[in-house]
Amino acid sequence: MAKTQKNESIVVSALRARTNFGRLLQRVENEGRSLVIEKRGAPRAILLSIRDYVRLATPEPEVLAIIGEESKAKGTDALNSQQIDDIIRAARHNKTKRR
Repeated sequence: MAKTQKNESIVVSALRARTNFGRLLQRVENEGRSLVIEKRGAPRAILLSIRDYVRLATPEPEVLAIIGEESKAKGTDALNSQQIDDIIRAARHNKTKRR
């Protein structure tokens, strides 16, 4: 395994990742590092802790607040899911009509 400094990614081959998965998973979780898995020297995948994944996949609270304010200003905050689906369907229909 490649030696890394704190918060750097751990870089391993796919074979090593497979044979040491439990230990590597523990390092990712305990040390807060990501795991880059290479195959034939090329990066192919990354293993992240669930905490890091959620942090990357979830919008920042400020972004959500801005979206909420815009929604209230436009009156779209009161729409139900069926109304939203109808609006999307109509927009898609209009888009394909213009082509």
